[in-house]
Amino acid sequence: MFFPGRRPTLNSRGTMLHTSRILLLGFCGASVATLGFGQAASGPVKITLDQAIQLAIQHNHMLLAARTTIAQNQALEVQANVRPNPTLFTDWEYLPLVPVQSGLGSYLHDSTEGDLGLSYTFERGQKRQHRLQAAKDLTDVSRSTVRDNERTTTFQIAQLYVNAQLAESALDLAEQDLKSFQQTVEISQHQYQVGGMSENDYLQIKLQLVQFQQDVEAAILSKAQSLSDLRQQLGYESVPADYDIAEPLEYRPIQLKLDGLQQMAIDNRPDLKAAVKTVTAAQSQYELAKANGKQDVTLSGNYSHVNSISAFTFSVSVPLPIFDRNQGNIAQTHAAITQAQEQQKGTNGQVFTDVRDAYEALTSNERVVRIFTGSAREDALKSRDISEYAYRRGAIALLDLLNAERNYRAVELGYRQAVAAYEMALEQLREAVGSRSAL
Repeated sequence: MFFPGRRPTLNSRGTMLHTSRILLLGFCGASVATLGFGQAASGPVKITLDQAIQLAIQHNHMLLAARTTIAQNQALEVQANVRPNPTLFTDWEYLPLVPVQSGLGSYLHDSTEGDLGLSYTFERGQKRQHRLQAAKDLTDVSRSTVRDNERTTTFQIAQLYVNAQLAESALDLAEQDLKSFQQTVEISQHQYQVGGMSENDYLQIKLQLVQFQQDVEAAILSKAQSLSDLRQQLGYESVPADYDIAEPLEYRPIQLKLDGLQQMAIDNRPDLKAAVKTVTAAQSQYELAKANGKQDVTLSGNYSHVNSISAFTFSVSVPLPIFDRNQGNIAQTHAAITQAQEQQKGTNGQVFTDVRDAYEALTSNERVVRIFTGSAREDALKSRDISEYAYRRGAIALLDLLNAERNYRAVELGYRQAVAAYEMALEQLREAVGSRSAL
């Protein structure tokens, strides 16, 4: 059985081990006072999954960095809408290096040349309007991309929270098993002292107790690591070191239909909306490239004073589009439209695939959970209790008791793993649909 994140498996003694870890994004938190959970900063803090997601959305530095792309693109909108600057030109030529006999003022008036000019480029093809529209379309793409980052971050937080729930549930099971087996050891010790049990059987039971103690220590470590991983994702300073999760691992069945889920994903998935807006942005870039192929007109006016004569010059210049008509950029942006359209179709198909895969995983894991809730857990507990009762009265061998104990532990831990896998599949379906509130 597999579910994403830290995957618990069993060794030969039934001890839960961790075989993989989730790759973490970098987060940083705020002070405990920002939690808003109605608890004092010095008291114990328990957070629900919704609160954990909210903390990550507010304090995830990767998300905060991604959100700056929206502000950056909005700044580019301002720049795209600016007009060309006029150009001021001036010079003064033939200035003397040494004194002149006729006097400096007379020489400057009669023998030097001065120019003062101003030019301005008039854009053609509505370049400024097309630049502004292209920039706005890129901003829309960035908004959808940021929302998609929030979607994936929410799923990562849910993964870690379910891992912590599983670790807590496994710890509870290990402590119950240890307490129950300690009673068996105490009874066996009394039987050994009164001569009702051999020393070898008593020693084997005492050695088995070590395995239960190891299970408890492994479960304690698992929970501590799960909470530490979750704290890193929430923002290390956003919760105190002794915080805990507030919701236990529980099986909560839910009735869903595939067709409705797929339509929900089409309506909600921000990556699909980003793909649609990327097509629009590509079309805007194409229109801008065509506008840039239009040649601009530059109007110039120049005042000149030459040898005591003042004059005004007026000129108009337009590049001749003989060779460069921006044809390469036009062709490239036109091809980019096709690229964006194909990517949109691919994203659309991926959305349907994600929803179907998550739905099938959810239904499969639900069937596994029902195997345990049907009669397996009850049968395993009953078998253990019967074996323990029979062993205390000498009706069965020690090996039969230990085997019944192992079966019970395996079934109970398998049930908890199945519930965690079901919850993880449900979170994956929520990510595939693009909405948590709808499920």
